[in-house]
Amino acid sequence: MVFKNLRNIREDHDIKQREIAELLHVSQNTYSQYETGTIALTADVLITLADFYHCSIDYLLDRTNDPTFPFK
Repeated sequence: MVFKNLRNIREDHDIKQREIAELLHVSQNTYSQYETGTIALTADVLITLADFYHCSIDYLLDRTNDPTFPFK
């Protein structure tokens, strides 16, 4: 499963995959595979990304199109 919001939020912030990979302490290839759904995102990775982007995990997983859900 491709996670469109995960890629879009990174691109909206003008951040390269390599930079997020460094934040997560993984290779750029591993992060790329997270975005394409080739390998599963762990809870730790999702929490780190949601905190970094100040958005919900549901948004990162394409369960909502509202990045602030359920924070309204």
